[in-house]
Amino acid sequence: MEIEDMTPAEERVWRAFPRGQDVDFREPTDEDPARGADWGPERTVRAAVLRALLLSAPQEDGETAALRLAGARITGVLDLKYGEVDHAVRLSDCFFEGVPVLYGARLRQLNLRESALPGLDAATLRVDGVLRMSDCLFEGPVRLGGAQISGALFMDRAGIDERPTDQPALQLNHVTIGDGLSAQELRTRGEVRLTGASVAGTIDLNQARLEAGAGEVALDAETLTVEGDVLLRDVDVLGWIGLRGARIAGRLDLSHARLANPGGTALRASSCTVGELWLRRSPPMTGALNLRRAQLDVLFLEPDVVPEEVLLNSLVYTSLTPHEPAERRLTMLERDREGYVPHAYEQLTAAYRRIGDDDAARVVQLAKQRRRRGTLPWYGRLWGYVQDAAVGYGFRPLRAAGWLVSLLVIGSLAYALHHPQPLKADEAPQFNPVFYTLDLLLPVISFGQEGAFAPTGGYQWLSYTLVLTGWILATTVVTGITRSVSRQ
Repeated sequence: MEIEDMTPAEERVWRAFPRGQDVDFREPTDEDPARGADWGPERTVRAAVLRALLLSAPQEDGETAALRLAGARITGVLDLKYGEVDHAVRLSDCFFEGVPVLYGARLRQLNLRESALPGLDAATLRVDGVLRMSDCLFEGPVRLGGAQISGALFMDRAGIDERPTDQPALQLNHVTIGDGLSAQELRTRGEVRLTGASVAGTIDLNQARLEAGAGEVALDAETLTVEGDVLLRDVDVLGWIGLRGARIAGRLDLSHARLANPGGTALRASSCTVGELWLRRSPPMTGALNLRRAQLDVLFLEPDVVPEEVLLNSLVYTSLTPHEPAERRLTMLERDREGYVPHAYEQLTAAYRRIGDDDAARVVQLAKQRRRRGTLPWYGRLWGYVQDAAVGYGFRPLRAAGWLVSLLVIGSLAYALHHPQPLKADEAPQFNPVFYTLDLLLPVISFGQEGAFAPTGGYQWLSYTLVLTGWILATTVVTGITRSVSRQ
């Protein structure tokens, strides 16, 4: 392209490029790049000029060429498809008429900060440094699928305000980021796709506003791999978040988050591996919480955050914080969509035992048996009620001891008022109602009374009852004591 074919604005940009000088068309007053269509020819630059400049402009010895342009109206389509640009590119506070096409391009560094664009087509883009799109306003989808960014990706306060009709609003699927993704206060209407992405640093989406709609995907991050944290503090999400199969080495922080997907699942984190999951200081999410088959080192979960419906089967966690009474945690298990899930009770029991709270662990195990009782046939439920009332399914051994004492008193009084007849009067020891009743109740110890006397009538049936209940209760007491000793 010959310089004689350029406008004064384009000539100014062309002459500044070889020396890496800034060209700033901005007015002294604050301007909104979204209204850049009204800017005049004095600050208009054709995209074809920029393309020729980046791909074939002459260099000056001893100078570092770079495109540093601000406040320009860029007409046409900036097409760098498959191109290689060895210079830093900064197009900040600019208005783009057409969607820049950077498909398959390789850039040293790209800065689009505070620009207004109808979209961005940059799938498989390669950036050897940092990609900056902070404070950008996009009217259409941003396609970065398969991009490779050696440095960080910045999208703080960026907005995709026009909902795409047939594709995700922000496509970051299968991207590779050598540092972190910073997108604080990001605003999107439509799906944010991070499936298969790999991030060496931290993903920061704090205070983001992701609006997809009820039943729609707000953030799809299946099989995402992050070496640092994923921060979603104080986010507003309408739609569901998917993290199935994701691997997050650090913390997945959803503190102060407001998640809503009415009639569906708000957070799908099944089969994922996470260092720490934080769900705290937030209103209960609208929609279900799915943590099936997830593996967590630390689960920071406040009971008040738990929604009305959860899925917890095969969830594994090492530590559960903050420490709460078992009764508050059990409410969560009772909300499982699959009904009675034994594994969830065992995990909660193990968490309490790891911190030495055996009382809470017994409460959880007792609740497990009571929940299981509802799955049994009528005769199993009936026997369960008897076990619960008598000995608390073995987790209330002192209750069993109380029943033994009560039965000892009843039997002693009954046989004191009506002595059973001796089997052999000349050989029988002197009758003692207390020790006779103990002989009936205790299945192992013998005081020589039971075999020497034979009650009749109703007292005989009383003896049968004492023998049967004695076996059950004494065994329960021994089992409870053994369980307590073995955990010490």
